[in-house]
Amino acid sequence: MASYFGELSWVRLLLQRGLAAVYFVAFLSALNQFKALLGERGLLPAGDYLARVSFREAPSLFHWRCSDRAFSVVVWAGLVLSIVAFTGLSERGPFWLSLLVWLSLYVLYLSIVNVGQVFYAFGWESMLLEAGFLGAFLGPAGLAPSLVPVLALRWMLFRVELGAGLIKLRHDRCWRNLTCLYFHYETQPIPNRASRLFHRLPRPIQRVSVLFSHFVQLVCPFGLFAPQPVASVAASFIIVHQLLLIVSGNYAWLNWLTVVLGCSGYSDDVLTTLLPPLSAASSGARPLAYEVTLYTLGGAVLLLSIKPTLNLFSANQAMNETYNSLHLVGSYGAFGSVTRERYEIVIEGTDAAQVSDHTSFREYEFKGKPGDPARHPRQVAPYHLRLDWQMWFLPLRMPIKRANLVPRHYELWFIRLIEKLLSGDRQVLSLLRYVPFAGAPPKYVRASLYRYEFSSRLEQKQSGLVWKRTRVGEYLPPVALETLAASM
Repeated sequence: MASYFGELSWVRLLLQRGLAAVYFVAFLSALNQFKALLGERGLLPAGDYLARVSFREAPSLFHWRCSDRAFSVVVWAGLVLSIVAFTGLSERGPFWLSLLVWLSLYVLYLSIVNVGQVFYAFGWESMLLEAGFLGAFLGPAGLAPSLVPVLALRWMLFRVELGAGLIKLRHDRCWRNLTCLYFHYETQPIPNRASRLFHRLPRPIQRVSVLFSHFVQLVCPFGLFAPQPVASVAASFIIVHQLLLIVSGNYAWLNWLTVVLGCSGYSDDVLTTLLPPLSAASSGARPLAYEVTLYTLGGAVLLLSIKPTLNLFSANQAMNETYNSLHLVGSYGAFGSVTRERYEIVIEGTDAAQVSDHTSFREYEFKGKPGDPARHPRQVAPYHLRLDWQMWFLPLRMPIKRANLVPRHYELWFIRLIEKLLSGDRQVLSLLRYVPFAGAPPKYVRASLYRYEFSSRLEQKQSGLVWKRTRVGEYLPPVALETLAASM
């Protein structure tokens, strides 16, 4: 087996350091956003959610105590433990110490995800939990690495990539006719500064790019289980593809986590052509208890893989599906369909006592999503701007009709966002890039729907605008705090 898959000391080290870094970013994102989104006075308070679900449905430490203070303890513990894991302190002792640190990271983040509701309903949350749980069994530096957790992570990478490739072919014709990238860079959730450059690439290059994506996601995953160096070549293609996605857009830590998983496809024989050999200290015999634990893990992964495997072969393939409340061995995928036009909801306020056709409104600016047409998109990934992502989803959940844009139903978190803006809530305002009302909150807030397009080189040169935008209509009519409170 060692000759087939190669030695794994460097592989283990890269996986552990990479997973620890992603955990740190995840807990940092939670530190800065959780209270405003899910805290005691948040948009969707976690306490209200826990009153409706059981521990079995949503395992979380917050079932015992749900408060902003309890959350601070959880997130700071996660940050400290992720630093301990990243620096390798957790790997300098016996296997049970390493296992304890990594499982603690998993439990802490699971506790957040399982109360996160729509703000944590992303495939990469489950990906991080599954990868973090499997990575807990990689073992400390003093013991010989085991093939079991590495193969489990490689199997996870296989499902991530093949699931993403199959969902594209099954769900949107533009992936089959190679035209999806004509639109995707412009309509993706949070473009970055390079997205406009990728959008302007000649269309033949766009089509070749889709072909490359299909090759990486539909062919390369099978190479992960071939002998070395074939598995390393397949992993390299996957990593290069993910790095291109990192350069061209903001997808939180999805791509970075996939890069880390890509390291599971390598072997030390390949890596030491670029890196120095590791010390022989990592060749100690594994204790019997550790061996039993590893083979129990392997058996559990095989059993839990039945439903995700069936999903891969299903004509009604689910894109991101969890089959248990522990978020282990799920189904993954991304962008099964691509929107052809970009719509943005722009929130505006006014301090005028009455609203008329001549009332002047001022815009709120979000940190990541497009707003001011003159502002260049920012690079924010691997950081996750959760409110910005939910704002991107809103127009996708309503039919865009020029005659009547007022939706029949507003998301609860959106109505509460408007309420927080009208009351000047500091926690929620901290999620925004620019608040046009520094002294007192506005008297009225409204939301308009705009169509956004990247400006051409000539248009940008003439106007200085990165985006062209056209107002389509009214998403939310002007409301005052008293009116909104009475309707809730």
